[in-house]
Amino acid sequence: MRIAVTGKQGQVVSALLERGSVAGVEIVAVGRPELDLVDRASIRAVFSQIKPDVIVSAAAYTAVDKAESEEELAFVVNAEGPTAIAEVAKGLGIPIMHLSTDYVFSGDKQGLYVETDATGPVSAYGRSKLAGEQGIAAANPNHVILRTAWVYSPFGANFVKTMLRLAETRDALNVVADQRGSPTSALDIADAVIAIAKRLSADNDENLRGIFHLTGSGEATWADFAEAIFAGLKTKNGKVVSVGRITTADYPTPAKRPANSRLSNDKLKQTYGIVLPDWKESTKVVLDRLL
Repeated sequence: MRIAVTGKQGQVVSALLERGSVAGVEIVAVGRPELDLVDRASIRAVFSQIKPDVIVSAAAYTAVDKAESEEELAFVVNAEGPTAIAEVAKGLGIPIMHLSTDYVFSGDKQGLYVETDATGPVSAYGRSKLAGEQGIAAANPNHVILRTAWVYSPFGANFVKTMLRLAETRDALNVVADQRGSPTSALDIADAVIAIAKRLSADNDENLRGIFHLTGSGEATWADFAEAIFAGLKTKNGKVVSVGRITTADYPTPAKRPANSRLSNDKLKQTYGIVLPDWKESTKVVLDRLL
């Protein structure tokens, strides 16, 4: 089968390109200049030529803090573009899969968020991603929206690579310890996306469509995540980096982050039989490639 994915530089796109060959799936990554998310004619032309079995909408505006001052641009990329892609997918009679985020929630809930919980983004980035979800759902019922969180990988910029870079010159780092979530490897996301795409392409069951949560198993604070990274670093080269635990208030940012980013993956497990590995194990896999 052939999967077309938007974006050329993203973590999930890079992981899909790598995992596709292993899974016997052709992954075609499309982005600028041939694909312009603000130009519907280019979107239609690109996908009509590729003729994919499934489109994965992975390109996104992800500069969370910068989005506070560039909200209009964030909406163009995260909402208008994916909605246009969903419309083209409907015209081609194929499913669209879209990657969304925990930021569509406020983070005020005490327990795990389920797919039917009320949304309430507290940042421009979150609002733009929620608008993308809503636009896709309205444009094409043949969709799967995957909300993920705390994505890291051997590719691009992410928390793991930032921690390793800072560790090169520091022996101690302060890391936020009052935000909880589930670190999620883009490698694991890619494997799940391919498995879901295969089912969507072969089965018209409505229960396979809709919104699903897709995050690594287990949970952590950012400080916990950092400690796991530095434990791996110590194992590899003996470098010891200590983590100081601070609060969100101690590390102010332009955009507000959800204090609780924990998502329940039960629906995905029940519908597709997919459970991502424990985040600690997946972190070791990524560290083995980076160190």
